[in-house]
This record gives sequence, structure tokens and C-alpha cells, in this order.
Amino acid sequence: MDLAQSCAVVDGVLTMKKESGWTSHDVVAKIRHLLGGVKVGHAGTLDPAATGVLPVLIGRGTRIAEYLVAWDKEYHGKGQVTPEVIQKVVGRFRGPIVQVPPMYSAVKVGGVPLYKSARAGKTIARDARAIVIHTLEVEAIQERDVTLRIVCSKGTYVRTLCADIGEALGVGGHMLALERRRVGPLTIDKALTVDEVVIRHALGRLGDDLLSLDCALNQLGIVVVDEQTADHVRHGAPVPEAKILRWEGATDGECGSHTPVRIHDTDGCLLAIGKCTETSGGALKVEKVLIDQDV
Repeated sequence: MDLAQSCAVVDGVLTMKKESGWTSHDVVAKIRHLLGGVKVGHAGTLDPAATGVLPVLIGRGTRIAEYLVAWDKEYHGKGQVTPEVIQKVVGRFRGPIVQVPPMYSAVKVGGVPLYKSARAGKTIARDARAIVIHTLEVEAIQERDVTLRIVCSKGTYVRTLCADIGEALGVGGHMLALERRRVGPLTIDKALTVDEVVIRHALGRLGDDLLSLDCALNQLGIVVVDEQTADHVRHGAPVPEAKILRWEGATDGECGSHTPVRIHDTDGCLLAIGKCTETSGGALKVEKVLIDQDV
């Protein structure tokens, strides 16, 4: 049986458990091949040596990647440092801090990813970036190995964090292992390895493991529109303020901020993502249509 044709997989977000040695691109390529060329992407790159949760976006799920970047992340990292004063030092790294991106990262300087410059033997000056370390706990100390639990904002490089903690200790330090335990609502206990995905797909059950687009975007507020307006939204037309039936969970309950919102029909079906802008004249501009025009 051709696994790519064994079942139709709906759109959504698949919680993958990336194993050591795989790149994030390797995982995406494997899933794309498995699903017979369906659009597949990911949200949040993991280093080849790192393991854990990798959100894989399938079908229309690839359209919402930019709205998922605000998800926080939880890691278990093991670093090698001298432990005597570790508890005191890690306290300095909690809360808002700045961090210089490592050379082996996808950050672009002058339009060129840093990792490409690093591979060419170049060291590029780069600016420190603001990040937030929500939680930083010492879970275990065994001789020179320290296990940390880290909950952090987007853009955090845990390998750099371990090195910075080692530098603050005055003895240096580096990361020995890293597992990403959570990305937003996606947790390691629900994550599937590549081999498990292959089996689930062959059994026609992979769709059961997908997080719907609506659930993935549940941090966004909702505006509800009537059937006629919903039809216009499917074609990308803006929503006049007068055509909004009600707001659910939006910050201001009105069109006036740049925060994206979900657009639902009266049956609760996700149609699109919209945003109000200063030039929209009170209308909700459709940024991403997430449903077929003929539905």
C-alpha cells in the first residue's frame, strides 16, 4: 500500500518529537514525502543535536506560522559548570534580559543567515536582543553537570544561556544536552516520533493527532460575522465594522488595535484571520483566508 495515499490528512498542527541527529528540515521533508507532497512546514527550529517538541504545520497550517511565534517554550537543558554558586547566579538570568544570538543561528545580518557566515569561517558583529526568561530552575546537580528547567520567550537560545551562566560563574560552561518539552500548548507527552507518524498514517489515524487551526490560534480573539459577510470573507473582502455581530475574547471588543483576530461564521467555523489598521476606516482587513472559497 502506498502510505502517501492511505488516508487523507486534514489541515492542522502536528506535535512531533524530534530525535537527535535529525534537522528540523529533515523532519519536514519526511512528513511531506509521507503525505504525498502536501504543504508542510514547521514553527520553531531545533538544533540537530537537540530533541523534543517540533510543531509541524500541515496543509493550511503553514498559513498560520507567523501567528504562532509568540508561543513560549519550555526546555530541560543539561550544562556543565562548577555548581557551588549556581543557585545564586541563575537568579540573575530570570526575567527580561538581553542575549547575543550565536553565530550558528538563522538570524540574518545584512540579509545573510549567521550560520552561513560561520560555515565560511567568519565572525559577524551582531546586536543583543531582548528576551524573557519566565522560569529558570535548577532541577539537579551531579558533580559538574547541572540540569535546568527553562520557560522562555521566543528568540531565546538555550545553548547561549548555558554559556552565559557559565561565564557569570567565572568558570565557563557549555550545554551537554537539550530537550524541548513544550511549545505553547504542544507538550512532549503528546508528541510523535517520525516512525510513530509513519505507523499512524498507515492506519489512517494521523488526522486524530492534529491540532486544528482554530485551537492553535486560541490566543487570538474572535469576531463573528453573518452568512453573507462570511461568503465575502472567503474571497478576502474586508469586514465593515457594522457587519460584526459580536466579539469574543478580543482585547478591546472593538476594531481599533493591530492585534490579529479570528473571523468565525455563526456556526463557529474559522474562516480567516483579520486585523484592524489605522487606514482601514474601521473595517477588519482579512490577512489570511483559511477556508476554501466554495465551502
